[in-house]
Amino acid sequence: MSEPIYLTVEQVAQRLNTSVASIWRWKRVGLFPKAVKFAPGTTRWRLVDVQQWEAACETSFATHLLYPPMMLSAA
Repeated sequence: MSEPIYLTVEQVAQRLNTSVASIWRWKRVGLFPKAVKFAPGTTRWRLVDVQQWEAACETSFATHLLYPPMMLSAA
C-alpha cells in the first residue's frame, strides 16, 4: 500500500479553483474533510479525502439557454 499524499491549504485551494479562505471556512462549518494537524501551524489534507469529497459533490450544468432571454410580462 502506498504512502498517503498530503496537500497544503494552498494546494487544495488551487485544486478546487477557490480561495484559501473558502477552504478554511468550509472546514470550520463542517463542509470539508477533516484536516490532519502535524504540528502547530502545519495542517494538511489527505489527497484521497479531497478526491472522495469531490466525487460526492453535487454538480449541475445548463442543458440549454433561451436566447434572447424571454421577458416576463406583468400580469
